[in-house]
Amino acid sequence: MAKIIVVTSGKGGVGKTTSSAAIGTGLALKGYKTAIVDFDIGLRNLDLIMGCERRVVYDFVNVINGEANLKQALIKDKRVDKLFILPASQTRDKDALTKEGVERVLTDLKKDFDFIVCDSPAGIEAGALMALYFADEAIVTTNPEVSSVRDSDRILGILQSKSKRAEEGLEPVKEHLLLTRYNPERVERGEMLSVEDVQDILAIDLLGVIPESKAVLNASNSGQPVILDSDSDAGQAYLDTVSRLVGEQIDFRFLSVEKKGLLKRIFGG
Repeated sequence: MAKIIVVTSGKGGVGKTTSSAAIGTGLALKGYKTAIVDFDIGLRNLDLIMGCERRVVYDFVNVINGEANLKQALIKDKRVDKLFILPASQTRDKDALTKEGVERVLTDLKKDFDFIVCDSPAGIEAGALMALYFADEAIVTTNPEVSSVRDSDRILGILQSKSKRAEEGLEPVKEHLLLTRYNPERVERGEMLSVEDVQDILAIDLLGVIPESKAVLNASNSGQPVILDSDSDAGQAYLDTVSRLVGEQIDFRFLSVEKKGLLKRIFGG
């Protein structure tokens, strides 16, 4: 049965679109037919990170309004089989997303896909609420800083009260914590919250810890999901995250400061 996963946060700039792209790509790499849907109407960044911005003809709002069908709007990824992108509109406002229209599109996607990853805008405005309303699972993305964690706590409250599952008295949305831009050295210096600090505040299961990495920016600038850079620490961390998402038992990495060997201490690096 198809599963709808929302990648959400209370604060902007924490890496939701990067994470949506990486997780959707990772699921497709594991053989699951996956669609990543951009809910950020008016901005539209997912297609840039996925490197398919020049291939956008129709978008999410066109499908909702009946101006195009799903087959016309979905963009098939050229690198990963079973991966598709439904881009957002850059010219409409967020009110273009109606509950009935979004439900119709998601219902159609569920007929043909194993996973639907919803890339949510930040905060609690209309587009963000619409992205999380139909979710079966939520990946709450946060940086290890107080303001980001506090805003994520607010999102958890909305998931527990304003989702379709909450309204209908169904089993609650399954919540996962994704901690991004983690830097163990800064944690040791007391400049950043630790994994344990964030877990204590949010009290949800830890899905992944993505280290602060130049590879993320490099991948975004080249239009490639960072999970495809399997030599990078961030790419490896997203691969681990996707494995945990589908039920595999994977140890966490990149949580502590790497101890430098003698040669590294002498010569640097």
